[in-house]
Amino acid sequence: MDPRTIPTVSTRLGLGDRLGRWRVRWGLGRKGYRVEPGLYRVGAPNPESPVLVTANYKLSFDTLRVELEGLDTWILVLDTKGVNVWCAAGKGSFGTDELVRRVQSTGLAEVVSHRKLIVPQLGATGVAADAVRRSCGFRVVWGPVRGSDLGAFLDAGMRATDDMRRVTFTLGERAELVGVEVAAVLKWMVPIALVLALVFGGGSLLERLGSVVYKGLPVLTGLLTGTVLVPLLLPWIPGRAFSLKGALLGAVVVGATILLMPSVYTTAGKVLVFMLGTTAASFFAMQFTGATTFTSPSGVEWEMKRALPFHVGALAAALAIGAVSLFVG
Repeated sequence: MDPRTIPTVSTRLGLGDRLGRWRVRWGLGRKGYRVEPGLYRVGAPNPESPVLVTANYKLSFDTLRVELEGLDTWILVLDTKGVNVWCAAGKGSFGTDELVRRVQSTGLAEVVSHRKLIVPQLGATGVAADAVRRSCGFRVVWGPVRGSDLGAFLDAGMRATDDMRRVTFTLGERAELVGVEVAAVLKWMVPIALVLALVFGGGSLLERLGSVVYKGLPVLTGLLTGTVLVPLLLPWIPGRAFSLKGALLGAVVVGATILLMPSVYTTAGKVLVFMLGTTAASFFAMQFTGATTFTSPSGVEWEMKRALPFHVGALAAALAIGAVSLFVG
């Protein structure tokens, strides 16, 4: 490959890039938010410049390139079907075969004189370094967890400190994921609220919708507990299982909401919305396991097998209470 034909990318994000980041943080168009796999240049790299490997999920690609300000590097983008490095490594698309295939298809051996690939540490579960070396002659060097450490990593001769190897999940990092969780809930709740408003009550649609939201406030607070409060307060909520954390915090928040609305529900109604709200908090808190460093794929599977029967049972019991209350009172 003629190095002059390799596209150059900027280390600065434009308005479209920033809007795109905001959009996918709210779960909009995530599957199509990707860049073309292949080889890119940053700055004015030469044959001795380092090669950094990443996924073709554009958010991952952008996160990497903004950290390369003032550096001259190559970026090798793998086809991960628009999935980030960590998740793609677990699914196999950020893996040994794709890495070898991309090295060969881009003619990387003709572009650089060295035989080193800096692969993100979070991609380690999908890449077998020995197999890569045997297949294409390139040696895998495990890069730091965070892109912000790349400059120091390269300056130190591609040696990572213990801190560079440590995975964090700070309050700010958890807060960035809240939008996606909330958006997933809204996709279901908005249509459900509209249907309930059309079926029940009198008055205008807006008045009926307001009534549905008000009477369903404990359930709504349960949903927000599972999608917002549990991620934010995660380390400080008792228990290891996310479903348990959601149930505990949900019981507190939903219960407090019901106490603030004493004249809205009958006794059966209070039990009904408490069970629905607490179950919702538990279920949606469990969904956050796919975004956290606090557990593993096997841990997620273990919890889901044990928690889902309780969720289904609680939902069935709540619906039974609701049905009986309609006939009794």
